Amino acid sequence: MIIDVQHVTWKRGPITLLNDVSWRVNEGEHWALLGLNGSGKTTLLNMITGYLWPTEGTISVLGHRYGDVDLRELRKSIGWVSSSLQEKLYGTDRTQYVVISGKHATIGLYDKLSDDDLDQARELMHTLGCQHLWDREYRTCSQGEKQKLLIARALMANPRVLILDEPCNGLDLFSRERLLESISELTQKPDTPSLIYVTHHTEEILPVFSHSLLLRRGEIVNSGLTSELMNKDVLSNFFESPVDVDRHGERVYVRASDK
Repeated sequence: MIIDVQHVTWKRGPITLLNDVSWRVNEGEHWALLGLNGSGKTTLLNMITGYLWPTEGTISVLGHRYGDVDLRELRKSIGWVSSSLQEKLYGTDRTQYVVISGKHATIGLYDKLSDDDLDQARELMHTLGCQHLWDREYRTCSQGEKQKLLIARALMANPRVLILDEPCNGLDLFSRERLLESISELTQKPDTPSLIYVTHHTEEILPVFSHSLLLRRGEIVNSGLTSELMNKDVLSNFFESPVDVDRHGERVYVRASDK
């Protein structure tokens, strides 16, 4: 079991931000977490990474129950890519140094670089289609290029879980598609960690995300096989408004229904 969340509730004063959430991610599964703004996605992520503690319920990650494990050590096995991290990195750092810093979860590098570290960074940048950025200043990269570098950075620590928190935010159409293509190619690697892809856009849910969790106002509306959830009835219920569903290839595009 990669993630096991059982009956988790989290309250802040009189406000309940998560209510009786249960969710299991098995080895080898890639999940999409779909929810609109304010649905509780970030709160749930903070629970999974141990930065927030449930008011009720239990959480286990990689077989370790929270409360019985050193979270500082466990977090080394959990990669989390968020656009907010971009602002914390040093803009003048070389791209390969940004990637390698993920091995130690530091902002900047403070240890001598090894050939193995450089080789691993080069391989990860190649996998994510950003090897051409080698030795560039981080601040000169586009938003989409920075996201690829952040994913490579998270992979430097060889995590068993990789959370991609709305990685396409702020990207134009073409940058988004290039990033999604890189994520799809990443899942073809035999040692790819379990991916949790967080979004509020159904069209970003690639076929590689075999399972989806639909979260609304802190509660799970639906979860299971993506192929069984991405349809008009389920999504109209989820969005609480009639929607039409268009399929292009194996991806689903949603628009407000004309009827």
